Parts: sequence; C-alpha cells; structure tokens
Amino acid sequence: MLTKAFLGLPVAHKPGTHFWYNTPATYMASAMVQKATGQKVVDYLKTRLFDPLGITGQTWEESKQGVTVGGFGLKIKTEDIARFGQLYLKKGMWNGQRLLPAEWIAAATARQTSNGSSPTSDWEQGYGYQFWRCRHGLYRGDGAFGQYCIVMPEQDAVVAITSGTRDMGAIMNLVWDHILAGMKPKALPADAKASRALAARLGALAMPVQTGEAEAPRAAELSGRTYTFPKNDDGVEAVAVDFAADGATLRITQNGRESRVPCGQAAWKRGGVLNVTGGAQPVAASGAWTAPDTYTARLWMYESPFQWTLGLRFEGDALHLDVEQNVGFGSSAGKHPTVVGRLRAN
Repeated sequence: MLTKAFLGLPVAHKPGTHFWYNTPATYMASAMVQKATGQKVVDYLKTRLFDPLGITGQTWEESKQGVTVGGFGLKIKTEDIARFGQLYLKKGMWNGQRLLPAEWIAAATARQTSNGSSPTSDWEQGYGYQFWRCRHGLYRGDGAFGQYCIVMPEQDAVVAITSGTRDMGAIMNLVWDHILAGMKPKALPADAKASRALAARLGALAMPVQTGEAEAPRAAELSGRTYTFPKNDDGVEAVAVDFAADGATLRITQNGRESRVPCGQAAWKRGGVLNVTGGAQPVAASGAWTAPDTYTARLWMYESPFQWTLGLRFEGDALHLDVEQNVGFGSSAGKHPTVVGRLRAN
C-alpha cells in the first residue's frame, strides 16, 4: 500500500530544516481525512467547497486502495479554478457565506518555509500550505505543464490558466509583463474602440486545424477496418477509423476501454471522449490525409493540458501508429515509438 510505503521511507533531514516538494505527503493528508471522516476527499469537499462555489463535474484520481490521490489528478474547468482563487482573494467568503476561516487563508498563503533565495525565480519565494509564493508579493497554486491559479491581493484580481507547456516560468513571465504591468490603482477610462478591438481579437482566437486532404484513394476500402496491436507502452489494443465526407471517427481501444472520437475536416469537432487514466476526457479533434496512405488526427483534451497527434499509416494489412504528446511525465512526452497493428480477421 502507498501509505505503508510512505511511512517506511527514511527521514533524511530534521523536520522543519529542509524544503522538499513532496506529493506523497499530500496523498497522506488525503488518506488521513478519509480515515477520520469516512469520506474520500473528493466527496468530503463536495458539500463544503465544490457545491457552494458552483463547481460541477469534478473528478479526482484515486489510488488502488480507493483514496483520492490529493496531490494531483483533480479535473475541473478553468472557470472553476478562478472561482477557487476568488474564494481565497475574498479571504474565505463566497456570496455572503464563509467557507474557510480567514486566519487559515492567511497562514496557508504566507511564507511558511524557505525554498531558495533567488529574487528572479518564482519557485524560490517561499512556500505555504500547498501554495507557492510568487514574485511581486503574490501567491499561487500551480499544476504540471502550466495550470495556474494566481491570486493578486493588492490588485484585487485572480488569473486562472490552463495551458500545456514545458516552460512554466515563461507563462508566469507573460502574466507579470503584460497583465500585472497593465494594472493601475484606479479603473481606466472607458475606451470603446479598444474594447471592440479586444472583443474582435478574442473572438478570432483559434487553434490551427490539421491541414491536409479531405479524401484519399483507399479511404472507402479502409473505413471500418479494425487493427489489433501487440502489447505496447501506450496500452493501445485496437484501432478502427470510420471515414465520411465531413471527417472521420476514431475508435481506439486502450487498456480495455474504447474511445470514440469524431474528427472534423478543416475544422475542430467536439463530442468525442477519450477514456484515459484518471477518467473520461472530452476531446476536440481535427484530421486530414497528410499523404495518400496516412491519416493524421490532432486531439485536444481541452479541459486538460494534453494534446495528442496521431499518425495512422496504412500499408497493406498493417497500420503503423505514431503517437506524439505535447507534454507529459517521463517518456510520455514527445514522440512515442511506432507500433504496428494487423488487420483483424473476420
């Protein structure tokens, strides 16, 4: 069990003398809450935090022992991250109701321990109770690959960000250089022209679709065929593609679960779901033929930092599958080894 493994580790430093970012310790805090209350943390927080804040649809990964993992794996929308930050900005008050003690928020977001001394690093400004201190006197919660809840008490503002990047510092620098630098002590005068320009810019923002051809010579022949794969690190067991005039639908069986993902042609199409570790993830996808024998699909799990690019090259009765992931832990990031599936016999 994870709890037993954690308690069996030697303590390398005298408590209180050394900073060490310790996700397993957060798992232990979750396990203790569950032991004391009889509820998983995700359930314990539902009536106390999620429901009052209007957060719905949240999921949280669990260990094999059924304990909410605590230190990672919580999936909520970017707007929900902003709600959580607003709760802290208002010192625990939400719509006239106190959800958290103000004293706790002050302690949790203060510098409880030193984690370095560089004045230019946002990872060396001190650490509180699950909160990082930032430069400029701010504090934040952050998650892997650029998930941020930045609270700016003096500016009476919260910045919530969901991104997929390997350079998390660059994201914060953009916030400091453009958002924080543009804030003033008093409200700016109305500027209708600038407001229209901003609305037009925001309305035109879009992720580039997968470019390529809408049709291929063998599309009709290949449509609906199922290819099975030998054991591989991605857990892909079978793939089939149903081709249509307006795009395609991927059917991917991975680790015993099938996912169906419709791909738009020269457009993003929502409605797909990827059944990945930690639960089902909504997907927007775009695909095209990038060669006469190759269909390429881009899959954005838009409530997470992850984007996959799948290259499916059809050769005789074989399907060569290439997977590239934008960010990830260890070997999951970048281009994965090619796996070859064979046409399933009827």
